[in-house]
Amino acid sequence: MNNHTRKEKFGWCVYDWANSAFATTIMAAVLPVYFAGSIVPQKGVEVSFVGFSWCLSATSLWGYVSGLTAFLVLITAPVLGGIADYGNRKKAFLMAFCYSGSFFTALFFFSGPGSVFYTLFLFFLAHYCFVGGNVFYDAFLPFLSKGKDMDRLSGQGFALGYLGGGLLLALNVLFIQFNRELGIDKGTAVRLSLASAGVWWGFFGTIAFLLFREEKSSRVEHMGLIRAAAMGLQKTWETAKMVAKYRHILIFLLAYMIYNDGVQTVIKMASIYGKDELGLSTGTLLGTLLMVQFIGIAGALLMSRIALWFGTKRTIMGGLLVWLSLTIFAYGMNTSQEYWLLGIVVGLVLGGTQALSRSLYAGLIPKEHAAQFFGYFSVFAKFSAIWGPIIFAFIRQVTGTARLAILSLSLFFLTGWILLFFVREKGPDTDSEF
Repeated sequence: MNNHTRKEKFGWCVYDWANSAFATTIMAAVLPVYFAGSIVPQKGVEVSFVGFSWCLSATSLWGYVSGLTAFLVLITAPVLGGIADYGNRKKAFLMAFCYSGSFFTALFFFSGPGSVFYTLFLFFLAHYCFVGGNVFYDAFLPFLSKGKDMDRLSGQGFALGYLGGGLLLALNVLFIQFNRELGIDKGTAVRLSLASAGVWWGFFGTIAFLLFREEKSSRVEHMGLIRAAAMGLQKTWETAKMVAKYRHILIFLLAYMIYNDGVQTVIKMASIYGKDELGLSTGTLLGTLLMVQFIGIAGALLMSRIALWFGTKRTIMGGLLVWLSLTIFAYGMNTSQEYWLLGIVVGLVLGGTQALSRSLYAGLIPKEHAAQFFGYFSVFAKFSAIWGPIIFAFIRQVTGTARLAILSLSLFFLTGWILLFFVREKGPDTDSEF
């Protein structure tokens, strides 16, 4: 779509700045460390189900709940995407997820030592709002840009997200580290930092919504929610059949499902791994993740530039080989210096892998069905995100160590690389098959 202004494209990127506060402070950094170090007892938590009892560590609990959240997205995202496409409701749904997620995130202020299941339930709700909202956020991309410009805009969105999430994380790290000088106990400082992610998400999300608009499609009439829901179910089934007809899209989704499993598991489990397995200090864990955010800005932009020279698919494949090497390195690491080194390399490939995957997919799909197809993009992504954390948690529970769990992720990157090799990347001048 050529009529969108720079202001609208910038507004779309601002939402990445807004919700990345949740990704950094809640998913990756402060909450996982606080959860493992203060909320869950060192001996773990006894969990009973249908007559069976297990003692689960913080790592296992975190992994299982992350997988459960992904399962909920799996069964709802395509339907929501179909509703949004048919009723011109992408922005309305995005706003609903944004404000609900920010509210649930603010409630982390009341999480304290021993409030294990309260914290996990809030994480489940807020995490669902985060990933569910991204179905509608991503669906705006093919409307705001086209061709190679999608690589650039997608990379800019991720870069601004890393900047925003990194900035809030930096403020929170300083707040927690200097809590005594501020006259606040450390627990309160942590809980205020967690709540700040919700405030940040809601405030900057509002600014984003004021800057970009949703184009109304002339192909459909505006209809009530119930009728739109029924149409969404019908369109979801039609989209499933449509996706199955186009081999290159289906292969890409399978490849993305697998290698994104590895990426998302690293994001969600890195801090827990460093705290529970390696015994690293809170300063090392938060400092490394903060560094990843700012290196990720350059990494996302750099990989987007490399894609202009070598092609989007080849650049992603190169990034997957780096991820494969990282899992092998992480298996044997023991020191904080090695953890810092790992963070540097992760920062260079993390944002670029995600941004280019999104733009490659956006170039393969028909934009008039963007939300439906991005619903399936989210389905395949979140289906993979079910199994990575669960497998990680299960291996940790059975073996008593997370080292084999981190090594198992290498199979996800290798398999994804092989499948991606067979995806046909459409050039900017290639006619759409749809």
